[in-house]
Amino acid sequence: MTRFMEEIHQEFTGRILPFWRGLRDDAHGGFVGQVDFDLTRHPEADKGCILNSRILWFFSEAYLLLRNEALLREANHAYDMLQRMTDARNGGVYWALHADGTVADGTKHTYNQAFAIYALSAYFRASGDADALSRAKALFRVIETKCRDAGGYLEAFTADWQPESNEKLSENGVMATRTMNTLLHVLEGYTGLYQAWPDAELKARLYEILDIWETKIYNREMRRQEVFFDHAYNTLIDLHSFGHDIETSWLAEKTLEALDDPALTVRIRPLLLAMADHIYHAAFTDHGFANESEKGVVNQKRIWWVQAESLMGFLNAWEKTGETRYRDAVLSQWAYIRDVLTDKRPGSEWFWYVNEDGTPGSDQPIVEPWKCPYHNGRMCMEVLRRGFEEESK
Repeated sequence: MTRFMEEIHQEFTGRILPFWRGLRDDAHGGFVGQVDFDLTRHPEADKGCILNSRILWFFSEAYLLLRNEALLREANHAYDMLQRMTDARNGGVYWALHADGTVADGTKHTYNQAFAIYALSAYFRASGDADALSRAKALFRVIETKCRDAGGYLEAFTADWQPESNEKLSENGVMATRTMNTLLHVLEGYTGLYQAWPDAELKARLYEILDIWETKIYNREMRRQEVFFDHAYNTLIDLHSFGHDIETSWLAEKTLEALDDPALTVRIRPLLLAMADHIYHAAFTDHGFANESEKGVVNQKRIWWVQAESLMGFLNAWEKTGETRYRDAVLSQWAYIRDVLTDKRPGSEWFWYVNEDGTPGSDQPIVEPWKCPYHNGRMCMEVLRRGFEEESK
């Protein structure tokens, strides 16, 4: 094992896994939903379904990788909480519960349903629990019957599935009817489900989503994704999300692998690699990866999830092209994450962000509904599964 691989293994088993195992909440169920920057824990905090789904996915995949029964027990604990987050009457999962188990936010969001599918599919593969797969299938049907129209996927709904405004997935001063982010993670959730349940209708939906992505989301001229859209897929803002582009550049490859269609791969992969190349020039430096560009103004914050996804995007591009610049970018990104972004305080994990000069962003917590083990944990597990050749191909 190379030094790089050893360091990734140590980061995963010595920092990330212990931190999240330590947040298990036996009093209220699930895992603690808020840890402040000063590491104060708040077991009374609301429990977000996205955070819990990502924790369920994380421990399920960690068990599949390491085969440590203790990790499966953590996944079981997260699964119990996800069942409590399910609306037995109207279907779907809520946005959040209070610590006492009552509904804190009854919003039904397509993004949220997709992450629950992703988590349940991984848990089924880890545990063999048929109920988990049944729940994932039910959520697939919920999305297909409640969350889509002839043009694709809609986003935000009330608890009883009436349309509502999309504040939760809209940012930068716009209110989007459709978003790149939600479509990406429906693709991801459906791909995970397809790995567990290769259903013909589900397969057809994967093809449809890739077609929407290719024809509506991807901007061929600019070699990037557009982010926020109205109902007719008119883009609402000049926004280049560096993190989402590099994430999509490798994550959509998972769908291509699952579908195993050479003609589809020939059509889509060049677009994914074009994004990786564009991002390499637009956002990558020898001291981390910039966040986004709005109307040509670059946000230089080094966000935790963007750094993890950039490493994975460059690793994927290195595997697909053999270009040494991507290999070198992987090693550069890891050095930056290791030396600057990881929080060296005992009992912590990664900072939410650091500034361009490397100072940590103390205005953001270490854990909250969006800050999770999904991006950095997935980065480590993908590297450990794939390996990394440090020599030229």
